[in-house]
Amino acid sequence: MSAPSAPPSPGPVLDVSGTRPIPFWRLVLVELRKSYDTRAGFWLLATIAILVSLVEAVIMISTLVNDSYVYFEDFAGTAGGIASILLPVLGIILVTSEWGQRTAMVTFAIEPRRSRVVLAKLVVGAVASVVTVAVMLLVGLVCTLVCEALQPDLTYWEMEWWLPLAFIITMTLTMTVGFSMASLLLNTPAAIVVFFLYWYALAIVLFVIADLISGFEEIAPWINFQAALDPVWSWSLETAEEWGQLIVSAGLWIALPLGLGLWRIVHAEVK
Repeated sequence: MSAPSAPPSPGPVLDVSGTRPIPFWRLVLVELRKSYDTRAGFWLLATIAILVSLVEAVIMISTLVNDSYVYFEDFAGTAGGIASILLPVLGIILVTSEWGQRTAMVTFAIEPRRSRVVLAKLVVGAVASVVTVAVMLLVGLVCTLVCEALQPDLTYWEMEWWLPLAFIITMTLTMTVGFSMASLLLNTPAAIVVFFLYWYALAIVLFVIADLISGFEEIAPWINFQAALDPVWSWSLETAEEWGQLIVSAGLWIALPLGLGLWRIVHAEVK
């Protein structure tokens, strides 16, 4: 009878119990760098800057040539309106770039708690919205100064105090819609197409349905998030019904897809 063999000696063990977790602010800084340090992010920001510059230049030249009245609010609002169209795409890229460029394995190996990474990306999107409004005001300031120097009698600096705050809220919420759809789809082209179809085609579809089905026009505002944002744009969100429509539609188009997308990201197999 042979003697029992001795158990194999354990190999070297890496003890990481004393390693401190990555601070959340560092995750935010990393994701912030990813937002502009990639080819897609860089060209998206460059496209926004070029479009804003061209449109503002056309407006400024037109007003100067025609001796028209010009307002600081008009320049700032135009810049913000153009940026708000493409800002949700940045929210989409923040999420999908990890999966499209196959960097998710590295990211989640360094920070296994995937929900913290997603939250850091969402914070970066909100920061981008605030920075966009700041740049919007700066562009409006420069254009208005030029008009002030050339036609001081026709240039006015009036702007409603709530306009920057309204832009921050609406831009952040709109960006979050794109972010939520990207979390659910994890594919850049699909998320962009679905977002723009939803944002610009849904109102037409709901109008057609309301024309065909009696009483649907009373339901449509509760599921049309873009329409629910209109009182925020004009800073006239006062009634309980308007608040209810905003909360319900935000839950439908932000909370629901973001929750499902977060579940998918947490449980997805990283390749």
